[in-house]
Amino acid sequence: MNTQTIHIDGRAVRVGSMGLKPGAIPVLLFNGIGANIELCRPLSDELATLGVGTIIFDVPGVGESDPPLVPYRFSDIARLATRVLDVFGIDGKVDVAGVSWGGALAQQFAYQYSDRTRKLILCATSAGSLSFPGKLSALIKLANPRRYVDKNYMRKIGGSLYGGAFRRRPDLLGMHAQHMKPPKGPGYFYQMAAGIGWTSAGWAHTLKCPTLVMMGTDDPIMPVANGKILASLIPGARLFTIDDGHLFLITRVKDVAPLLAGFLAEAMPATVARIPTKQRFLKIAS
Repeated sequence: MNTQTIHIDGRAVRVGSMGLKPGAIPVLLFNGIGANIELCRPLSDELATLGVGTIIFDVPGVGESDPPLVPYRFSDIARLATRVLDVFGIDGKVDVAGVSWGGALAQQFAYQYSDRTRKLILCATSAGSLSFPGKLSALIKLANPRRYVDKNYMRKIGGSLYGGAFRRRPDLLGMHAQHMKPPKGPGYFYQMAAGIGWTSAGWAHTLKCPTLVMMGTDDPIMPVANGKILASLIPGARLFTIDDGHLFLITRVKDVAPLLAGFLAEAMPATVARIPTKQRFLKIAS
C-alpha cells in the first residue's frame, strides 16, 4: 500500500492507496471504528490483484491522522473524503465501500454526494440508530478502545467481539492485532459520538446507485437483520450473507474480493429497479 500524509485545513490526514490506474474508477473505502488503514490492507491487496484500485484514509484521531479539534458528524467526514479525492485529482465518480462504522459513513457519502457515487458496497453495517442491536457483551467491549492499545487484550476478547473465524483461529487474531494502532486523543470517542442519533432510514430510499449489502451470519456486533433492513430500504440493493463474523472482509477475503470485483464490473443498469427476491438474497457458505 502506498501511504502519504496530506494536509487539509492545516491538519494531517494519512491516506493509503493501492492499485490505482489512470482512467479507472477507484473504490473509496471507509474503515470501521478506531481502525487504521493498515487493517484493510488484505482487502486492498486482493482487490488490486483483481484490477480494482482503492483509496482509504485514517479519519481524524485514528491511526496517523491528527486528532480532531472538535466533535464532528458523518457529514463532516464525508466532506473531508471529497477533499482527499481532490488531492488525488479525482473529480468524477468513485465506487464507495464501508465496513461497520464506515458503512454508515459510506451511506452518508452516497447520499450527500450522489453525483460522485457510482456504486455502493455496505459491509457488516446498518441504517444507524433504527437498527437491531448486537449482543450487549460485544457492544460493551466495542465501546472501549482498549483493544487498539493492548494487543494481549485484543487476543483475549477478539473472538467474542468479532465472532466467526476469530473464535476458532487465534493466529488470525494475532496477525490482525499486530497492525493495530491506538487512536489519538478523543478520536475514538468522537467516532462513537458521530453515530449518535444518525440514521439513513429516512432517506435510504433516495439512493439511486446500485448497492451490495454484505453481512456475516455470526456477527455479535451487527446482526444479519440489519442487512435485511438496508436491502429493503435501498432500491434494488442485493444482500449477501457470509458464514463468518464481523470482519469477514479480512477472514474471508479470498471469497469476498472476487464478489466485490464482479459487482463493480457489472454493466450499469439504465435505472435502479427492484431485483427479484431470489437474486437479492444469496449466501456464501463456509
